[in-house]
Amino acid sequence: MVTFVKHMKTPFVLLALLLSIFPITTHAAATAQVHFVCLSLRVQPGAAGFGSSLALSSVGGTPNGELYPAGTAGYASGIILDASFGFPVTGSMQVKLPDFLDANENGFDDFLEVAQSVGLTLTAGAYSTYVSDGTITAKWSRGAGTPNGTCVFSLEDDTFGPLGDFVHTFEVLEYTGPLSYTPGTSNVIASFNLTQTGNPANTLQGPALFSKTLPGNLNHLVLRAGDWTNAAAQTLSFDENDVSRDLLLRTNYYGYVAFADGDPNTGGYDYPFWQLSIDDVNDTDADGVPDFSDAPSTAPRRPSLTLAHGGDHLALFISGDIGRLLHILNCTNLANWNWQTNLSLTLTNDPQTVSLALPNQPAQFWRVHVP
Repeated sequence: MVTFVKHMKTPFVLLALLLSIFPITTHAAATAQVHFVCLSLRVQPGAAGFGSSLALSSVGGTPNGELYPAGTAGYASGIILDASFGFPVTGSMQVKLPDFLDANENGFDDFLEVAQSVGLTLTAGAYSTYVSDGTITAKWSRGAGTPNGTCVFSLEDDTFGPLGDFVHTFEVLEYTGPLSYTPGTSNVIASFNLTQTGNPANTLQGPALFSKTLPGNLNHLVLRAGDWTNAAAQTLSFDENDVSRDLLLRTNYYGYVAFADGDPNTGGYDYPFWQLSIDDVNDTDADGVPDFSDAPSTAPRRPSLTLAHGGDHLALFISGDIGRLLHILNCTNLANWNWQTNLSLTLTNDPQTVSLALPNQPAQFWRVHVP
């Protein structure tokens, strides 16, 4: 509030000038929530008793435990099997994961969502080594709220018969956290700050640029190639990928991120494919489209006001957007908040001078309302 005091016939008349900007539609920096999960599972080495062991790996050298998606085959990995042969043998395996289930109806598989449980489920698979081949019966289970579950791979060899029930711990690699973003007409500038579920010391952070490639299409964006950094200050580079809005869930955007190497700590290319979910409940203009992809609205420039005494009148100088409608209101007592519209006008100049009658009250308060 700016005050203007002037000696007149009524001593110490107080004039108060207030600027009131009623709700304005604009798109400023906002925050959405992210669910980010690797499509690969990390499977720890398992044992079946009597010295038998089974380790999974998608790279050479030290096993990395990756069980990765393999299209119609389900999931696959290389294996190092030590059972009944008297020495470890190498080979490969394929196994199905439990069928898609979405109990909380958020559009994502409960198996890859840590908050959801996985009841005991049986699936089938097969393996092959340079010694022999066989089949796999897999048993999966995981409690809600933990990234770690149990899988039992029961191997039946075509030549040697049952090789044992290998008990493994598998891990869902999930990160969650905020996405800060500022939407624009053609691009959305964003920043990720994610923490691994169950292991808060592991983080993923970095900038992102989402492009609106199709004018007027509020349901499709492109995540441009970029780099993020993990807690060990290692760089994870990712390729360009599409991000789409879920037209049923409305506030959700989904897509994939493909890293050049999803785990720099292992000795090769692994854990590359991740599923990205962005949930944005911000909807400034209440049109049903989240601010994340909505077209930014043009916000009025906040007017600046100056009040001066002009002898037999007051001069109100207003700087603002030409063509903007303004309402000038006044009252004599702020306690009752009884504002009356004194004048309505559309700015034709910047600045524009408005002449106001001298007040006939000891105190007069003025306000400008931008509708």
